[in-house]
Amino acid sequence: MNPVTNKIIENLSQLILGKNEQLKLALCCLLSKGHLLIEDLPGMGKTTLSHGLANVLGLSYQRVQFTSDLLPADITGSSIFNSQTHSFDFHPGPIFSQILLADEINRASPKTQSALLEAMEEGQVTIDGQTHPLAQPFFVIATQNPLHQSGTHPLPESQLDRFFMRISLGYPDAQVEKSLIASGNKRTLNMNDLGCSISDEQLFEMQNAVMDVKLAEPIVQYILDLVSYTRDSGEFSDPLSPRASIALGLSARAYALISGRDYTLPDDVQAVFGCVAGHRLNIPCSEQESAVEAIFERVVVPL
Repeated sequence: MNPVTNKIIENLSQLILGKNEQLKLALCCLLSKGHLLIEDLPGMGKTTLSHGLANVLGLSYQRVQFTSDLLPADITGSSIFNSQTHSFDFHPGPIFSQILLADEINRASPKTQSALLEAMEEGQVTIDGQTHPLAQPFFVIATQNPLHQSGTHPLPESQLDRFFMRISLGYPDAQVEKSLIASGNKRTLNMNDLGCSISDEQLFEMQNAVMDVKLAEPIVQYILDLVSYTRDSGEFSDPLSPRASIALGLSARAYALISGRDYTLPDDVQAVFGCVAGHRLNIPCSEQESAVEAIFERVVVPL
């Protein structure tokens, strides 16, 4: 593995035990300048992952608990009249941070959910006709409860498509859970003791280095074949868009970079395909692995 990213994942693995592949994918999403959706039951470590990632990378962090009465201005901020200057002063909301945790995003109304769209796509927010740039890097981590739980609103397709990846942490194995039971809440309490593994300059360099990873023509064709299958097979009501194709190429490059290579392999594409494509194809997390395996069986891997 890349020594810098390996150190980041090692530090995060002190908080999130036994989930190194999910940590690698989350870092892959950040290096690709995308945004991450984590779908899982409550208590699986979604919030711990986002807070730990901010601490390890030394980035500013804000958390917004999405509820049914949350308003867009509670996220973006608002202009408040100043009686002394007889003018409106802008008071920035929590979106003006480098990592924003949108906790339980699907418990808010669609209007509030859509407040994130401009920020996620363009790195800015427009309030009262004024455009305000956001901090860089800007990384949204949204957590989502399964839709069968009460009080949830499904994310619109346009919002889902803005999320570069969707991952699920899932249950820990028995040995890891035994360790969690024995340690109680000490792991969370020690979160602030995690050392910063990377500077802002190193992070920007790695984000820029993603595009220097070679994406050979056969790999590009493999991505195109996978995307074309979702469009031509008739199995999916919402096949993959060109935005998804671009995301697959970027994430494969980032995954190769994290793995310590300057070139991509079909394995890199397969490693990220489910996380990039699953939510865009409206595949439930519980069915994603089997659905993705079925696609891989039908699309020929380049030699």
